[in-house]
Amino acid sequence: MAESSMEDAENTLRVLIATDCHLGYMEKDEIRRFDSFQAFEEICSIAEEKKVDFLLLGGDLFHENKPSRFTLVKAIEILRRYCLNDQPVQFQVVSDQTMNFLNAFGHVNYEDPHFNVGLPVFTIHGNHDDPAGVDNLSSIDILSACNLVNYFGKMVLGGSGVGQITLYPILIKKGATSVALYGLGNIRDERLNRMFQTPHAIQWMRPETQEECPVADWFNILVLHQNRIKTNPKNAINEHFLPRFLDFIVWGHEHECLVDPQEVMGMGFHITQPGSSVATSLIEGEAKPKHVLLLEIKGSQYRPTKIPLKSVRPFEYAEVVLKDESDIDPNDQASVLEHLDKVVRNLIEKSNKRSVNRSELKLPLVRIKVDYSGFMTINPSEIWAEICGKGC
Repeated sequence: MAESSMEDAENTLRVLIATDCHLGYMEKDEIRRFDSFQAFEEICSIAEEKKVDFLLLGGDLFHENKPSRFTLVKAIEILRRYCLNDQPVQFQVVSDQTMNFLNAFGHVNYEDPHFNVGLPVFTIHGNHDDPAGVDNLSSIDILSACNLVNYFGKMVLGGSGVGQITLYPILIKKGATSVALYGLGNIRDERLNRMFQTPHAIQWMRPETQEECPVADWFNILVLHQNRIKTNPKNAINEHFLPRFLDFIVWGHEHECLVDPQEVMGMGFHITQPGSSVATSLIEGEAKPKHVLLLEIKGSQYRPTKIPLKSVRPFEYAEVVLKDESDIDPNDQASVLEHLDKVVRNLIEKSNKRSVNRSELKLPLVRIKVDYSGFMTINPSEIWAEICGKGC
């Protein structure tokens, strides 16, 4: 390796980003119970293969607020398999860690002398795995107590009215690159919306000015987990609420994969929305191919590389308007069933052709949205009984 390349590696922070893993989703379904774990294991294996500095998760690691023992054990097994090793950690956390990690230990997990953490994981909580109860604990706290993840962005709402929160960044240094990592775990959208519009309700702590590293030299990342689609503006967070000093936003909660960083005009930052790694809703947005993002940061510059997930169960989505189909008789339900059966078979064939490994061919998820305006009422259960399991 050339000397310049070695210098680049010493000054480049490599981060793998994923959100909404929903471990334990459909765990009681005999066909789909392992889907979320296989996707998460693939994410961890990509982090290992790409030799990233750390894995960054954007909330909803678990699907349930109180995951089953089966789900907890599977999550711990995967994290232990990939995160505990003797690989050296190449970056430093230079902020006051007691303000970053609100647990009994108060420091980043790889600094614990009793553990060999080679792949640090940083995560916030989402709305599915948010802290609750008198002790304000979540399933992420369990993983944190096991020293398997670094749980940040956990807020204790104080003050009167809408409340007040202060965001302390995790200050990360690797060579000449300085990154300020802000985390904001899920807060009810309507409340957070009001907080953003209330003066001084949200305080953003900036790195202290140092001679060798002025404030302007920090690359500022925010990880949050909130509604982004503005069907009801009060129940979503507008990108323009966020401060302009930020450089990069990791947006969790929305499951549609929009992983390519998008510039927000007039704000100066870009947003990546990796989406979920497992389909939890049979909607069009979830039918897009699933990806994670490799983010390489050097100084104030970054390079994004999207990486497809290959272990995800295929999901095919189609919309059919019956009145536009010439081979259907409006008065003959059998012709309707025959046409929809053909649509399903074509979707399954399309899915199978895209499969990388034929030996690991998975039964795909298929959803057809049918507009039957002008037709006699269709019995969905009859159609389901007729075409269910065609991919076997």
